[in-house]
Amino acid sequence: MLSVRRSVLRWGLEFTVRRPPQTVSSWPGWSPRIAGHLCSSSTQNPSGSESPEKVHRIPVQCKPSQFDKKILLWTGRFKSIDEIPPLLPPEMIDAARNKARVKTCYIMIGLTIIACFAVIASAKRAVERRESLTSWNLAKKAKWREEAALAAQAKAK
Repeated sequence: MLSVRRSVLRWGLEFTVRRPPQTVSSWPGWSPRIAGHLCSSSTQNPSGSESPEKVHRIPVQCKPSQFDKKILLWTGRFKSIDEIPPLLPPEMIDAARNKARVKTCYIMIGLTIIACFAVIASAKRAVERRESLTSWNLAKKAKWREEAALAAQAKAK
């Protein structure tokens, strides 16, 4: 059985030309940094004519969106919107986004801790008033039964 497999494999490999799988990162001119940005890049040779094989360079400058400008201000890269140049390196925008992401996470962690303490405080006050979810639920169901009984009496008349 093993010898049959080997011969089949050998036979299959003789007649097929294997090429490595092409991934997105191996596409010419594609870079993860430029996938979501409007970046300026040159695809022409210095002589001005395009060769049959295009030469793609990684873009050096990107035009920041209004949201990117707000992030750059919030992270402290620039003092005002007027100071932000029309084109920026993509690394600066990425670094500002990462810093904003970390700041947002810290703010969310802080708000979660504050909310936990608020729930603890309100639960302690509810215990002092002898309130619980069970008592609220029983009172609500008793009210519904009363309303249903009144509706049934009104309908019977």
